[in-house]
Amino acid sequence: MDKPEKDNSPFSQLHHISIVVKDIGKAVKFYESIGIGPFESYPPIKEYAKIDVPDKEGFYDLTIKCTRIGPVELQLIQPGKGKSLYKDFLEERGEGVYHLGFVVEDIDGSEAEVKAMGLGVISSGRRENGSGFSYLDTADKAGVTLLIRQSPPAGK
Repeated sequence: MDKPEKDNSPFSQLHHISIVVKDIGKAVKFYESIGIGPFESYPPIKEYAKIDVPDKEGFYDLTIKCTRIGPVELQLIQPGKGKSLYKDFLEERGEGVYHLGFVVEDIDGSEAEVKAMGLGVISSGRRENGSGFSYLDTADKAGVTLLIRQSPPAGK
């Protein structure tokens, strides 16, 4: 397998770091007390037309707070009701970094590219406009799950 060119890789532009927490209020209070923040609520995740997740209730019942640290977004995620990748992580490993999210211009093309690299998709979602996300099966190989995402067009 050839090493991908850095600028052409689906992993060339870090967008966010996601940390799973038990108590999001407590976590936000701590981070803001040390100068990281302010945090804002992530909009409800309801816009996906096609979704492949362990449990829709678990996916939709996440509490997410975000802030920017330079060009990178920090996301704190507290699982709610139902099954989710985040809840599984919290129960099996405790609090910590669950995934690194990378922004791509073409989610479907990038997903095909990472599959050609030998990476599998463990969960995904697409909006009507084709943007969306794919979680990859990298935790055992990289120590963390990697995610690729295509942002929706501006203003949508």
